[in-house]
Amino acid sequence: MREMTKKSLQEAFAGESMAHMKYMIFSEVAEKEGFPNIARLFKAIAYAEFVHAKNHAKQLGMIGSTTENLQAGIEGETFEVEEMYPAYDAIAKLQQEKGAQRSINYALEAEKIHAELYAQAKELASQKKDMELESVYICPVCGYTEVNSAPDKCPICGLPGEKFLKF
Repeated sequence: MREMTKKSLQEAFAGESMAHMKYMIFSEVAEKEGFPNIARLFKAIAYAEFVHAKNHAKQLGMIGSTTENLQAGIEGETFEVEEMYPAYDAIAKLQQEKGAQRSINYALEAEKIHAELYAQAKELASQKKDMELESVYICPVCGYTEVNSAPDKCPICGLPGEKFLKF
């Protein structure tokens, strides 16, 4: 693929990905404010943005086998833990942005767990085995992730475990 086309598709992928997430967040707000149909509209259009991003990702060669995708996940999470979030945290501290520091810390701590879970999954997938999961629990405040059972209290943000989302 020629460089200008590749750059254009990468930017389109980023834009569509951001739109997908933004509309999912907007859907959650509309739901909480008592607008279920507007929430559904946001979710539906968010899915369309996901389709666009997926099409761009395919053209860019970003999608591989499960083990390749897990390796990409490990690399992405590790980059966030070792480089991206520490740099962002330094900026937030320098500028005394307490809310940004909290948000960055939540993500940084959760990403460490995500990288480890991907590594475990990759090891199993490379042996042609699936993970044995009953459920995956996610803290809706900080993203802390726990497999098979929710903790009594989130170790990152302190949210009670009964408020975790189950997947």
